Amino acid sequence: MRRDHRPYAVKRLFLRWQQYYVRRFLRPQFDTLGRGHHFMRPWYVELFGAPITLGCYATVIACADARVRFCVWPDQAGEGLIRIGDYSLICPGVRISSACRVTIGHSVMMANRVYLTDSDWHDLYDRTAAGRGAPIRIGNNVWLGDSVIVCKGVTVGDNSVIGAGAVVVSDIPANAVAAGNPARVVKTLDPARPMKTRRDWFADPSQLSRDFQVWDQALLQGNTLGHWFRYLVRPNRRD
Repeated sequence: MRRDHRPYAVKRLFLRWQQYYVRRFLRPQFDTLGRGHHFMRPWYVELFGAPITLGCYATVIACADARVRFCVWPDQAGEGLIRIGDYSLICPGVRISSACRVTIGHSVMMANRVYLTDSDWHDLYDRTAAGRGAPIRIGNNVWLGDSVIVCKGVTVGDNSVIGAGAVVVSDIPANAVAAGNPARVVKTLDPARPMKTRRDWFADPSQLSRDFQVWDQALLQGNTLGHWFRYLVRPNRRD
């Protein structure tokens, strides 16, 4: 479609339904789910195992063909953990699998189909064994590009950017841009240069919410129930 044809009241009902779904079905599966979160299509978010924690003001976007999946499957008693900090952005298709420990800092952005795994899941010579695991640590304000894979034992330093399609098998320092397979540093960021983060964007959450409400009202202005039903049953080229 070229635009959203729903009346504003219908969209508000839809947003409330999403919030209810998170409270009723997702929140109980998290060990901790921070305040101010926003899930889009939360019925396409899947959790398995524990502990899984998600910080405050997280934005999680999922869709039917790119579900978001968090899985903890410990290979030893007392291990296995996924901890995601505040102000995170999690896009469709993100998968995080932990047999050991995956720790993600604040203001981290994970683009479509990012995959983090802290284990091989199968041994090289004994395919019936779980294989070795090693913790993953993602620093604050890291940007993981489209289809990035982060493997076991990797640390990505604060503010770093991992380019689309990169496979990260060794540590990436802070304030670096890395790309390739295996990922290598291709550029260094200036640590003295001011940098805005998602935390800055949420500096005034109430005002941000009001801004989105005004934007929605303007975008959906003039949409009626009759127009919306007509679009659903008989769309045309102008839709």
